[in-house]
Amino acid sequence: MKYYVIAGELSGDLQGAALVRALKDADNNAVIRCWGGELMAAEGAEVAMHYRELAFMGFLEVVKNLPAILRNFRFAKTDIKQFAPDCLILIDYPGFNLRMATWAKKQGLRVFYYISPQLWAWHTSRVKIVRDCVERMFVIFPFEADFYKKHGVEVSFIGHPLAAVVERHEAAKDFHSKNKLTEGKPIVALLPGSRRQEVARMLATMLEVSTFFPDYQFVVAKAPSLELAFYETYLADFPSVKLVEHQTYDLLENAHAALVTSGTATLETALFKVPQVVCYKAGGVSYHLARWLVNKDLKFISIVNLIAGNSVVEELIQNEFTVEKTAISLRKILEEKGRFEVLEGYQAMRKLLGPSDCAERAAYYMVAALER
Repeated sequence: MKYYVIAGELSGDLQGAALVRALKDADNNAVIRCWGGELMAAEGAEVAMHYRELAFMGFLEVVKNLPAILRNFRFAKTDIKQFAPDCLILIDYPGFNLRMATWAKKQGLRVFYYISPQLWAWHTSRVKIVRDCVERMFVIFPFEADFYKKHGVEVSFIGHPLAAVVERHEAAKDFHSKNKLTEGKPIVALLPGSRRQEVARMLATMLEVSTFFPDYQFVVAKAPSLELAFYETYLADFPSVKLVEHQTYDLLENAHAALVTSGTATLETALFKVPQVVCYKAGGVSYHLARWLVNKDLKFISIVNLIAGNSVVEELIQNEFTVEKTAISLRKILEEKGRFEVLEGYQAMRKLLGPSDCAERAAYYMVAALER
């Protein structure tokens, strides 16, 4: 059978790669075309559009790039029609994918959604689109299943795909020497995000924090979609801070603590059992719009705290994300008591994540449903 998959960012490419592999295992005749990146391509999917062309973040950025976004919609519709898939599989990326779900339903296409957008956090009204246009949601957090059931959506909680990815990761034995790092000197990982706008807002503050901790070496995880020169502008005044590329998991495997921009990376950091401070800062207009739209019952922004239902990791949001406050929060988790509390919270959170074979379970269901 033929499958068309749309993922709009790096995290979607990562999760899409696991799903592509599982679909090929479940369906020996699977032909898969996708919007994604190198990871999905490596598993045998044909990439029609790279996620680099899609990473628009925030209200103003979307407005500014509206002509490009509209071109992408037109291309998607034409490409899907020409490919004529048996189903459309959408991965997160709600601004684009929910519109595609509406269009696909009108075309008579079967639509599965793998990894839910955060409709439970904001724009809850959009759940109507899911109920009307999506055959089944495959969700990765237990609280998402409750949310969709309440709204009459067919849903399966399959566990979180990152659990399997982290479990399969093999640590690099030469990480320190390869990156000219000092053996025995503890590492603080800096994960400022994967999109240009968020890195621009986060990295400078994270780098300033490094000056308060001379006994630690700070290492930045470079996003594959951004060019090296973009980071060099920020790193020029911090010669002791290193940059690694395509080694984020190796970095986390060797890190003692981390400063992490809110998003999927917070869960990855937790699964590697690295104490972290979660940071987030948006543009002024985007932030105030988000505050207006967000579900007022939501107490946290980090995935780790949302799963746990309590404050496992500290969150520094918008005006709280300053050099001074971040340094104080980092110092807490570098101390033994603070580290122990975070790691204990991680252990409880992991139990709530469920099984790690979620991509395989989702693929099996999709193939069986299509065969029926």
